[in-house]
Amino acid sequence: MSVRIEREGPVTTIVLNRPERRNAIDRATAEALADAVRAFEADDEARVAVVSGDSGTFCAGADLKAIADGAPNRFEAEGDAPLGPTRMRPSKPVIAAIEGHAVAGGLELALFCDLRVAAEDAVLGVFCRRWGVPLIDGGTVRLPRIVGLGRALDLILTGRGVDAREAHAMGLVDRVVPSGRAREEAQALAAHIASFPWTCVLSDRASVFDGLDATFEEALRHEFHHGARALSAGAAEGAARFRDGAGRGGRFE
Repeated sequence: MSVRIEREGPVTTIVLNRPERRNAIDRATAEALADAVRAFEADDEARVAVVSGDSGTFCAGADLKAIADGAPNRFEAEGDAPLGPTRMRPSKPVIAAIEGHAVAGGLELALFCDLRVAAEDAVLGVFCRRWGVPLIDGGTVRLPRIVGLGRALDLILTGRGVDAREAHAMGLVDRVVPSGRAREEAQALAAHIASFPWTCVLSDRASVFDGLDATFEEALRHEFHHGARALSAGAAEGAARFRDGAGRGGRFE
């Protein structure tokens, strides 16, 4: 199986398992990856997903060997992307756990995720630059939104790799952890996020995404409508817990 799914409580971990190809994604793997994300989205018990790679590598991108041998990934304007889920917008958070390389399409898969937890020796970059393979899995769309135009163009035009520390400094990754701990730390982060009142988490997350391409006024209206649903779904209970002493001193309980 090139994609393995593990579940622990509200956390679903989706694991790329093609160590012989450094977890590069061929057509069958892309289909399995898209199906795994759809299954996570449909599972009401699953709150946060973690995307990871086995054997010390996150993902080396599309399987260029398979493409060169006449077995290309799906390449159509509508439906699933060449790497599978990278055109989707799940309604629930997804976290990338990056060990080793997240390069070319592997970087695009990491950008598909809401947050990125990287091992200290991880490397990220648009390595497909040297082979004439374009970013067609959301890289040119998501990267400028995450790190800004100037830094995105630096990575896209030069194809250079950045280590985890530089990636963290530019906002490309959100946490840097010891080597070998990315999946464990990402799963702990996922469980922490999943522990919050869930309607409110989804509401605020949806408001962020809905506001990205809206005017300021439209974004405020999106925020109000999402927030109104969250308030009606349980904010009074949270206020009562605060009144009764929960969370004093900034504690998470």
